[in-house]
Amino acid sequence: MKVTNLKLLATSDSDLRVISAHLQDAIVYTKDIANLRRNRIFLIQLNRFMWEDVEKGVFRKNKRIRTVLKFDNVISVVSKNIDIGKKDNFLDFLTIESNLLPDKSYEIKLIFSGDSIIKINAEVIDVTLDDQGMPWESKTTPKHEF
Repeated sequence: MKVTNLKLLATSDSDLRVISAHLQDAIVYTKDIANLRRNRIFLIQLNRFMWEDVEKGVFRKNKRIRTVLKFDNVISVVSKNIDIGKKDNFLDFLTIESNLLPDKSYEIKLIFSGDSIIKINAEVIDVTLDDQGMPWESKTTPKHEF
């Protein structure tokens, strides 16, 4: 079966909610986070759980795929409860929140479990999610308690 890699572009709050839904339960290693200050780009590579295919019944087995999340026009990036120095630590992605600030820039928060947050200040919402390569089988399905 041919797999079509997902590529999404967000330019609004509602677009970011779609990307956030696709990233739910993604895993990221701290070594796969990069802030390219000179280029005003923030990159993060995640191992995304392919919820869209599980829900459609496309796969009989759970799959993950590497995806790159790219933020353009970045002004600044700060983090909370994330030790970038420990390259093999991993974070569990929960959601994205965004707020329009008084100066018309945006504060975009990537929220992970354990009260870990990456806060990106950007001129505009200009975010791309781009799957890379082929998916692989995942032994488990993420579960949530309500």
